[in-house]
Amino acid sequence: MSLPVRTFDAVIVGAGGAGMRAALQLAEAGLKVAVLSKVFPTRSHTVAAQGGIGASLGNMAEDNWHYHFFDTVKGSDWLGDQDAIEYLCREAPKVVYELEHFGMPFDRNADGTIYQRPFGGHSSNYGEKPVPRACAAADRTGHALLHTLYQRNVRANTQFFVEWMALDLIRDEEGDVVGVTALEMETGDVMILHAKTVMFATGGAGRIFAASTNAFINTGDGLGMAARAGIPLEDMEFWQFHPTGVAGAGVLITEGVRGEGGILRNVNGERFMERYAPTLKDLAPRDFVSRSMDQEIKEGRGVNGDHVLLDLTHLDPEKIIKKLPSIREIALKFANVDCLKEPIPVVPTIHYQMGGIPTNIHGQVVAPKNGNPNEVINGLYAVGECSCVSVHGANRLGTNSLLDLVVFGRAAGNHVVDFHKKNPVLKPLPKNAADFTLARLNRLESRTSGEQTQDVGLSLRKTMQAHCGVFRNQKLLEEGVTKVMEIAERVNHIAIKDKSKVFNTARVEALEMENLIEVAKATIVSAEARKESRGAHAREDFADSAAHPNGRNDEEWMKHTLWYSEGNRLEYKPVNMKPLTVDSIPPKTRSF
Repeated sequence: MSLPVRTFDAVIVGAGGAGMRAALQLAEAGLKVAVLSKVFPTRSHTVAAQGGIGASLGNMAEDNWHYHFFDTVKGSDWLGDQDAIEYLCREAPKVVYELEHFGMPFDRNADGTIYQRPFGGHSSNYGEKPVPRACAAADRTGHALLHTLYQRNVRANTQFFVEWMALDLIRDEEGDVVGVTALEMETGDVMILHAKTVMFATGGAGRIFAASTNAFINTGDGLGMAARAGIPLEDMEFWQFHPTGVAGAGVLITEGVRGEGGILRNVNGERFMERYAPTLKDLAPRDFVSRSMDQEIKEGRGVNGDHVLLDLTHLDPEKIIKKLPSIREIALKFANVDCLKEPIPVVPTIHYQMGGIPTNIHGQVVAPKNGNPNEVINGLYAVGECSCVSVHGANRLGTNSLLDLVVFGRAAGNHVVDFHKKNPVLKPLPKNAADFTLARLNRLESRTSGEQTQDVGLSLRKTMQAHCGVFRNQKLLEEGVTKVMEIAERVNHIAIKDKSKVFNTARVEALEMENLIEVAKATIVSAEARKESRGAHAREDFADSAAHPNGRNDEEWMKHTLWYSEGNRLEYKPVNMKPLTVDSIPPKTRSF
């Protein structure tokens, strides 16, 4: 059976901040670009980002990109590639002013400059004191960013394919990417989208965990497609727990609350972060704050034994109403508290994946080949949370995610435009372009009995939550690997009762499950293998010692993990310690 084919210069999978920023470059350059999205573009998960986008504008305090660079390297626990981090921090002011010119409605200071608030891990003078670096639109910065980029794309005549799901990459005999197969949800039809370049901007995969700030659409589709196509996934053991998810609901309470003066308190009303991070206190990096909260709860100082409190009651109510209106609304709806009068119950909650599809600073996907750890895969790009250019390393600083989207979305867009000028001819599709996808779909359609997607998904989320949480150890991780492999076998036996074509959500969820299991395997196998504590990967069996402060082992483990789906195979590659123009920042113990 052959599939219908549509031809484009470029196909972008995902219409969040990264995908739309890249699409804008392509559409304005006159390229024929298709942007696929499972949801309407302004419903992409970027819309949920709250606190701000980081840039050293220095509107409210002394700041420059060198300080931002230092904070990001330190925040990454020295697993971030310093050339990529320098590029991110140097480009930051430029892309923020560009967004301002696009019409993004940033809050303003009295003198008309962009309002900036302090955020965790951001400091001036190389860690001396907190600095306001988060350019904010109240507590709806992602919402403002996404709508701004969508409007610019409509103006540029970008072609959106709404409620479409990409299924698999198409690679030719030389390994170059020449398109994707995709499912139109409305009709159930499957199609080949043939293109000179394919760009993944599919976001994160936080739905592998039971407690997550991620939307239901965050099922790691780009990661699953890459893994099935033989491309490794990088540093998947590193998952960020956001310190402040609403207890019992998982809904995000932005770090901007602490940036505006909110304080974390234990059951005794004590501001406990002063003990763990005497300088930055509540504005220490997220991995550090999450572990501190978890420690308070484990040692019996949690409220009801399972959460702590985020206190805003000492702040001016007008400030909360103006700067944090959504947070007040979230607290009322999901915690049944008015944060003007009482504190919000919060607990560390899975939020962000630092790992992903390996890329360079141009967004080109890279993989080891012929002795080169970063050989480019022609025709394939990845940007945003699904990618790993490794600016975040083992732990991401707040506000660097929105920055990552626009800096590397723009960079990848520019590179694709140049690629198209040099490669005017579309490479032909291989004869078996659709075979792999059709075989996958046929297995699902022909199965009359088996596992239910929701049962398998529940088992996966419970397993990952229990075995790959804030604190890990060898026994937990080994058991987790065994259980995830058993769940992977169950994924192979998922059956759907509804075989209809039009808006068949059962089929879509079963296909998403095949992506989630690849991410879960990559995460648990990579985590079990890394015998140290670093950033968000905190192992109780590798604790602080004189030889290895904070449990980090730079001699053996300052390297990136590469996980291959075939055989659950692991390889490693070195961290790039050489920035582009400045001196590197040598590793040292992280303290705040």
